[in-house]
Amino acid sequence: MIVRPLLTLTLLSWSTMLVAQQTKPTRPVKEGEVDNQEITVEKSRKIDLPPANRIFNKIPSVKQSAEQRKLTYEFEDRKLTIGDPKITPGILAPSTTQPDETPAYNNYVKLGAGNYSSFLGEGFFGLNNLSNLALEGSVRHLSSAIGPVDGKNSAQSDTRVRVTGKYLADAFKIQADLGFDRNTYNFYGYSREYAAQPSFNTDLIKQRLNTVNFKLGIENAKSENAIDYSLRTGITSLSDRFNASETDWGTNLNASIGITDNVFALVAADAYVTQRADGSIVDNRNLFRVKPTFKYTSPLFTITAGINAVNQTDQRQGINDTRAFPIVDIDVAPVANIHIFAGVDGDINRNTLRSLLAENKWLGPQILLVNTVKSWDIYGGSKGNIGGGFSYEGKASYARYRNFSAFNNSTPDTTKFFVQYDGGIANVLTLSGQLAYAQKDKFRSSLKADYFNYSLDRLEQAWGRPQVAATWSNSYTLNKKLFVTADLYFYQGIKNKNLISGVVYTLKPIYDANIKIDYFLGKQVSAFVSLNNIFSQNYQRYLYYQTQGLNFLGGISYSF
Repeated sequence: MIVRPLLTLTLLSWSTMLVAQQTKPTRPVKEGEVDNQEITVEKSRKIDLPPANRIFNKIPSVKQSAEQRKLTYEFEDRKLTIGDPKITPGILAPSTTQPDETPAYNNYVKLGAGNYSSFLGEGFFGLNNLSNLALEGSVRHLSSAIGPVDGKNSAQSDTRVRVTGKYLADAFKIQADLGFDRNTYNFYGYSREYAAQPSFNTDLIKQRLNTVNFKLGIENAKSENAIDYSLRTGITSLSDRFNASETDWGTNLNASIGITDNVFALVAADAYVTQRADGSIVDNRNLFRVKPTFKYTSPLFTITAGINAVNQTDQRQGINDTRAFPIVDIDVAPVANIHIFAGVDGDINRNTLRSLLAENKWLGPQILLVNTVKSWDIYGGSKGNIGGGFSYEGKASYARYRNFSAFNNSTPDTTKFFVQYDGGIANVLTLSGQLAYAQKDKFRSSLKADYFNYSLDRLEQAWGRPQVAATWSNSYTLNKKLFVTADLYFYQGIKNKNLISGVVYTLKPIYDANIKIDYFLGKQVSAFVSLNNIFSQNYQRYLYYQTQGLNFLGGISYSF
């Protein structure tokens, strides 16, 4: 028996448990220090598999059919979303989305330019006419030769190369991915007085990140198979300009088997082997997770229950810790397309050099890496389709963490950031709401807002994390020729502290509006323009780092 897609279980699948308490230290947390052997909060990478049959459905139908019992997967190391520091900054790439009715071409090239001496070059090539085999490759370069502060001293450049091969057999599908990323930027959050000094050296503010990754995956291709599975493994190597490096090997397994028409056995397992080197520091850090669960489903309700067992080791910190977290999730559908859900979960979330740089790229050298324990997370809410093209989701979550992480300016170099961890008990209340509207394939709009209340034990504030974060995303297609996307980001309540002066700064609220337009001049040629930070607000996402004001990018694309 095969699990329906609506019964989607992801590696994000909710879990929970309780953790042993730690003794509160009497000394304050110092820069780059964890005050006990407990572990930290994370923002980790996502490993995408091709969609295949596994498509996540946020609002599952209450009706069940034998043909729809296919399990769906999302491959990602679970991401802690508390006060996510990321925001879409600077220049955004123009949209590559096209109306569904537009003739599809396998290949395209794109060129563009804009203010701040910006340049965009992008290309894609696919070979799909081979028997059971598909090959594709892409390259993209986006750069600004000058930035918001001191011209070229705040320049930035991002280059990406991808090569993918897919092989489809009767019973399975194999995919291999090879990628390279190169990100260059500068630590430009210095004062004008410092830049005027004779000792100021622009070579010391430059940073460069090189990332190479290889991934290989195999998954079931027969929807009628009683056992569904997907196995993915990959290795990623990161290095920077100052000889810091990290090698991360991750393997993810998801499998399911239908026991009866209503009961399914599921298992998710992860293995991560990581080594970070930075000067005299060498960290060997591993994490292993196995998550067996059972799911019962009926037209009225769905219950998922199981256990999440996690082991983490850190040779440098002397950590070898194994914990078990119960998983309980209940979803009730009292009326068609309306769901009420509640549950409790817990986990140990990885924190790597690469995941922290994805949050804040201005990190200093030799930052401390530890993992977080989410002791438990009690949540509840409702989601559904209310008709007329409208859908909604509302959720409340109250979670307890050990070693909650935050980003603050370092000392004595305030242009760089370090990670502070709350080694005590941090309680976080999160209230989330989302309202979406869709009008067939012409117009889509989604408004999402999150409110965070941080109750910390040993940290003074949740440095660098917002209290309110909201996004409003829209897309519109006109006459199969004009495609428009518009986004608005709002962040409020971000605080950072200058540890030299002792002054706490509450950053100004962030309003970042962007609009992207694609106009199809013919079957193969289109023009695009992207306007970003329309309010021209040189806001600071992190203290002393202004973003670009109003910036634009325009160009032309040719498909073949």
